Amino acid sequence: MSQDHTHNHGDHHQQTFLEKYIFPVDHKRIAAQYLTTGMFMGLLGGFFAYVFRSQQAHPGHEVPLYGLVNANQYNALTTSHGTLMIFWFAMPVLVAAFGNFLIPLMIGADDMVFPRINRLSYQIFFLSTVILIASFFAPGGAFGGGWTAYPPLSSTAQFSTTPWGSTMWIVAVGLEFVAFLLGGINFIVTLMNARAPGMRMYDIPIVLWTIVIASILFMASVGPLLAGAIMLIFDQTMHIGFYDPQKGGDPVLWQHLFWFFGHPEVYVVLLPAMGIVAEIITVFSRKKLFGYRTVLFTMFGTGVLSFVVWAHHQFIAGIDPRMSNLFTVTTILISIPVTEMCFVYIATLYKGSIELTTAMLFALSFLAAFLMGGVTGIFLGASGADTYLHDTYFVIAHFHYTFVPIAILAGLAGMYFWYPKMYGRMMNETLGKIHFWGTFIPFNCIFIPLFYTGAAGDQRRVYNYENFPHTATDLHYLRQFATASVIVMLLFQIPFLYNYFVSMFKGKIAGKNPWQSNTLEWVAESPPPHGNFSEFPNVYRPPYEYSVPGRDKDFWPQNEPT
Repeated sequence: MSQDHTHNHGDHHQQTFLEKYIFPVDHKRIAAQYLTTGMFMGLLGGFFAYVFRSQQAHPGHEVPLYGLVNANQYNALTTSHGTLMIFWFAMPVLVAAFGNFLIPLMIGADDMVFPRINRLSYQIFFLSTVILIASFFAPGGAFGGGWTAYPPLSSTAQFSTTPWGSTMWIVAVGLEFVAFLLGGINFIVTLMNARAPGMRMYDIPIVLWTIVIASILFMASVGPLLAGAIMLIFDQTMHIGFYDPQKGGDPVLWQHLFWFFGHPEVYVVLLPAMGIVAEIITVFSRKKLFGYRTVLFTMFGTGVLSFVVWAHHQFIAGIDPRMSNLFTVTTILISIPVTEMCFVYIATLYKGSIELTTAMLFALSFLAAFLMGGVTGIFLGASGADTYLHDTYFVIAHFHYTFVPIAILAGLAGMYFWYPKMYGRMMNETLGKIHFWGTFIPFNCIFIPLFYTGAAGDQRRVYNYENFPHTATDLHYLRQFATASVIVMLLFQIPFLYNYFVSMFKGKIAGKNPWQSNTLEWVAESPPPHGNFSEFPNVYRPPYEYSVPGRDKDFWPQNEPT
């Protein structure tokens, strides 16, 4: 059902400062709030990585801008880094920020269907952010039991040494999940019910499909984890013993509840990243997306398969070998549709008129790096190999070769691509390319050495490798090289931040459609006003009609009559 397009901008009253910036219902302002908060938390998570890697490279020395790192602080930093980058950076940026900004604009709507629920979603998310940061100042410090929160480290204060921090961590994660449940409801209902006249299901841009499928996956998988989190709080505060074997509980139960959510969660952030990359490569190769329907059905299939692979995280947790074989097969199977999507994108590039803008460079680097992450995951999906590699830095390197492309490379590609629409000005391309090479090269220099150290036996979450003489000397130069690369990568975010904020005021005026793109967000003014469109568009064709034979222009906007 399409929305009623008879109303006009007289329906939108003049907003006060509080209404516009602090308590907005406008989807674009809420997107900006999510984006700003997510970027801040991402920088904080990056700083934590710098601190604990510096401790690994130079154990016992003061870390510049931080000081000495003790063992408890090291555990808290590694735990918080993982938590922040997944739940407070990747999800708010890729799902919430881009979802809020793009969905109404790309379907020709004036806002979300439930704007006040949208506002409430961010407010709950912001509260979760405050609680998580406050946990660092609680008695005993922040939670240090690992971002996966395995009992008994998470359930028993004498093991975690953070009685307040562990409970605050669980509460913050729970509130964040509630926020994204509210946001997901909005995304799904808006896409299904507020599309412009003429926009059929196959006329919807892929990026919107990916965000909605991700929201469905999140809703379907998060319930068991929320139940598990409530049981974990009961264990922490009332010592009930859901996860305590001495009281009849089972610590492995948490692993099942966590990873039943945790593996679909990988695809909750992967799919929007794949959607962002699809939009960018079609525009900057001037090609129609190869196999639109194939990509769409593959994404649905990937979502279904993601629910039957979780136990590959538990190959050393006493799982029956026959069950290990089942999860090995499903793990290999799920790599097939994801690989197919990557090669469909490569097929889109074939014989295209490719323009290497900063956004395009980040999109292409996503494909290259993510394929490396997928290939290394094959080793961990085989139960025999995983028995040796589990909990080593090989796992860390593999995970970051999937997650950095998703959260950082694809996220930055989207920021560079839609920045002109968000702020009405262009980012500096020279600074953008300096930022790209200063991000992509150090990223590889961080994690390629860690494949080697992990395969050689380096265990993760080790505070000081001098306590393990067989690894302390032989591999230490690689740890130092990886740490230096972290510092270089973080320093190269300075040109990005300068470019991002200065371009808001001094960048070249963008105009409505600087990339000559087809989708409806480029019909609105840049930046779009409250209500988005002066006249609501009609849709006449699919979103990727580039280089159509017989046309003078190599793009064909969705709203342009035939």
